[in-house]
Amino acid sequence: MWRGLRRCARLLLDNGADPNQSWKHGEHALSALYGAAGKNFDPELTRMLLDAGAEPNDGESLYHSIDAPDHACTRILLEAGARPELANAVAKQLDHDDVERLRLILKYAQGVEDRELIWAIRRGRSAEHIALLLAAGANPQARTKDGLSAYRYALQCGLRDVAKLLEKAGAGEPLSIEERFVAACAAADEHEALQMLAAHPGIIGQLSESQLQQLPELTEAGNHRAVRLMVELGWPIAVRGGDWTASSLNLAVFQGNQALARFLLERGASWSEVHGFGGNVCGTLAWASRNKPDNDSIGCAQALLDHGAPLLDVNDYYSEELEDFLSQERAKRSG
Repeated sequence: MWRGLRRCARLLLDNGADPNQSWKHGEHALSALYGAAGKNFDPELTRMLLDAGAEPNDGESLYHSIDAPDHACTRILLEAGARPELANAVAKQLDHDDVERLRLILKYAQGVEDRELIWAIRRGRSAEHIALLLAAGANPQARTKDGLSAYRYALQCGLRDVAKLLEKAGAGEPLSIEERFVAACAAADEHEALQMLAAHPGIIGQLSESQLQQLPELTEAGNHRAVRLMVELGWPIAVRGGDWTASSLNLAVFQGNQALARFLLERGASWSEVHGFGGNVCGTLAWASRNKPDNDSIGCAQALLDHGAPLLDVNDYYSEELEDFLSQERAKRSG
């Protein structure tokens, strides 16, 4: 397949085809280079188009090359003049736990923006990631949109080693009792969290909206030990947050994590919890079953059925595998 595609591209280019041709996908113009580097992840085709004059700063190719399993296309684009700041490449890379590709992108980036340091913390990136960002010029005094310092935010996200780095860079600050409690919970430090809760029994009711939203945001970041501790301590289980204003149950089902979904359901979470796109957990399950084939959608469906979700009565667009499972469940219950 790839040899044929490359031969076709070579033939077209040799006969005058424009290497910067693009097609419209919705509101976006997608270039041939995007197809090579950001969709097919083909280094040879990427280099062929660049050598023929394709513009590396097309707004899409570098950004999407970061989804490739290797660094080849990203490296080729950067060497050809692609600028990370024009493609939001640093933030995109921080969605992935890949220190070496971050190192590569930062080599070509013109500094690091405050929002990128904050994004790294939100995504739960390691101290090694943060050290690279600081070395590339990130401001340790950066703040979130809500005015929270990077140091406080790192602790709120359970990243104690990151907070230590920021403290060494001069960004340390004293914390309130509420901030210390959230930091202990986010770090899954059960001993400290229980001690503080015993000393301040009403502390959860005193937390800010941003602090309460750490439950879904830590679910989104995959810090499930912290999530379980927070729920056991009495955190409001249906609080919404994260990229798409979703509850922890919505996020657990989206991730295909049936064990966490069942844990949340057993402690009062409901299938009816609505997310930012207006749907509930049943809709989340349907979407994830179609678009995230490696997820345990059947396990999540079973957990939801066991806790009263009307999946058998909902005519939604499930994956074929999940629809087969639900059909079997309908047959069992009707027979």
